[in-house]
Parts: sequence; C-alpha cells; structure tokens
Amino acid sequence: MTASTATRTDAPPQPGPAARWLNDGWITTRRNLIKIKRVPDILVFTTLQPIMFVLLFTYVYAGVIDIPGSTYNEFIMAGIFAQTVVFGSTYSGSAMAQDLKDGIIDRFRTLPMSPSAVLIGRTNGDLLINSISMVVMMATGFIVGWRVRSSLIEAIAGVGLLLLFAYALSWVMAFLGMMVRSPEVINNVSFLILFPLTFISNAFVPAETLPPPLRVFAEWNPVTSLVQAARELFGNVPAGTPIGDSWVQQNPAFAVLIGVAVILIVFVPLAIRRFSQVTSR
Repeated sequence: MTASTATRTDAPPQPGPAARWLNDGWITTRRNLIKIKRVPDILVFTTLQPIMFVLLFTYVYAGVIDIPGSTYNEFIMAGIFAQTVVFGSTYSGSAMAQDLKDGIIDRFRTLPMSPSAVLIGRTNGDLLINSISMVVMMATGFIVGWRVRSSLIEAIAGVGLLLLFAYALSWVMAFLGMMVRSPEVINNVSFLILFPLTFISNAFVPAETLPPPLRVFAEWNPVTSLVQAARELFGNVPAGTPIGDSWVQQNPAFAVLIGVAVILIVFVPLAIRRFSQVTSR
C-alpha cells in the first residue's frame, strides 16, 4: 500500500497595479519627509520666510497703502498666502534637478517601481512643506491683526484651494526641473515665470489701481483669481470692491479649480514622460 501526500502551499495574493502604485508613491513621499528631518534647514527657512513677508508687508506698507472698506493687514494676507505657496512650489523643480545631478534618480531606475512614484513623492513632500507654511503664516497673521471673517468651512476651503493650486504648480516645476541642466538654472527660470504672476495681480494692491495694460493682464492672471477666491473664502473682501464683468472675475474659485485641472491634465503626463526619458538614457 502506497500513500502519496500532496503538500499545497498557497502563495499570498499579489497587490494589484493600483495598490503597488499607491505604495510606491508613499515610499517616495516618506523618503522626502525623512530628508526634511535630516536637513532641518529646509524647514527652518520654510517657516522663517512666511513670517518675514507677513511682518514686512503689514508693518512697512500698511501705513502708506489705503484700502477703502478694510485694513491693509486683512487685504494683504490672502496675497501673502498665495505668493508663499506659489513660490514654495519651486522646490519641486530644484529638488528634481538636484536628484538628477546627484544620481539619485539613477538608483531609482534599478527598482521595480512605477515611474510616476518619484514625482508623486516629490510633489507630496512639497505639499506638506506648503501646509506648514500656511499654518505659520496664519498664526503670524493673527498676531498682526488679521482675522477670518467667514465660517470655519469656508476658511478650510480657502486653505485647501491655496494648497491645491500650489500642488498643481509643483508638477509644472518638477517638469521644468527635468528640462534644465543644473539646479541653479531652475531657480532663475521659476523666478522669471512666477515673479510677474504674483506681483502683476491683486495680491498686494487692488488690480483697479494698475495701468490699463497691466490691469488687463492682472484680471486674467490665475494668481489674481486665487487671491480673490481666498479673500472671499476668508471673508476679507473690502466693502464696496468692484467686481469685473468677466466670468473669471465673478467666479474666482471655479476659475482656480478649472486652472488646476488643466495644469494637472497637461503637466502630469508631460512630467511622467520626461522622467521616463531622462531615466532611459
């Protein structure tokens, strides 16, 4: 009599593509968060810069710029919020350029991971940095007299809109960071793009006070829509402020959401494609 024994070993189920993609994105995000912990200078300057801007504009310019129906402290805070998160998005570009220069991306090439995971981790890390900046700016704003005049839900929506816009710009900067040859170049490129967007807007002065050519640019500037939407959600719109006739001026929050969607639809595939090109050389 012979007996045969069959031993069956059930292999654990393998995660699906979506689960692997999420896991890869979390791993690279964690890597960037650990980098912030090991290089605290990044966090220090991230928190000091918003404080400097808040104090500079509220104490230096508040006495010379008159905002009918409001105070300059309340008028300027939405502009400072927008400026800080917009310029904070440039870190994605410089960090990507630096990783390419240091050969970090070459190490990622050898790993069985999604090509988009590195970019997701990079932009997620910058989203956290911008979130910390928002907390610091809001706390500093309360100290100098800024107040939220709307509901808690609207205020949270205002913060979310600012961070969402910055997150979309992070993908633009990540793409540009892979297009340049050195980290130093991306800082100059981003400055040339973001400086006119932030200063030729309603961030620091009412758009109505600008010369006609600049006023037209400011009215259609996405940063203007972002600042106006933030002011409305925080309840800081000066009384009697005129609203333009264009749909963008009358619906700034929807204009920002449409702009964010367009940026992500265009630049996420472009960034992923560029990443695949630079890592296949």
